[in-house]
Formats: sequence, C-alpha cells, structure tokens
Amino acid sequence: MNPDTTGLLTVTSYLVLTMLTTGMFLVLFRLVRGPSLPDRVVALDLMVMLTVGFITVYNIATDLAVFLDVAIVLALLSFLGTVAFARYVEKGATR
Repeated sequence: MNPDTTGLLTVTSYLVLTMLTTGMFLVLFRLVRGPSLPDRVVALDLMVMLTVGFITVYNIATDLAVFLDVAIVLALLSFLGTVAFARYVEKGATR
C-alpha cells in the first residue's frame, strides 16, 4: 500500500469497526426485546451480516485474507437460514 494512505485507512477502519460494533449492540437489543419471532429472525440475520462486515473490514485493515473464507461461509449460512425460516412461515406453521 501507499504509505500516504495507510494512516487514513487505519483511522477509517477503526471508525467503521466502531460503527459496526454500535450497530451490533442495537441489533442485540432488538433481538432480545423483539415483539415477535420474525422480528427476532431479522435481527439475527442483521447481526450475522454486521459480523460479516466486521470480518471484512478487519481483513482490509490488517491486509490479511485469513478470515475472508469464514465471512463468505457465514453469509451463505445466514442466507440459507433466512430462506428456511421464510418457507416455514409461508407454510403457516401452527404451534
């Protein structure tokens, strides 16, 4: 990387990581307090996506691509879980 941009990248990375962490705490509040099951599922999906963003920004900040595979698998599993829940709700599951 260009030495002139490493300082800016570091500051920006820390700012974005702070914002993602704040978002995770807000989503955790919705996950715990959510009035209905679909609200909680959407909150859980958003928390996983924020985690994927956190991992991605960390990879960019450290210039290591070690956890990028983990982020991709986590995003895929989250998507499949959300689709499975949507099909469960669509079938009109009674309990």
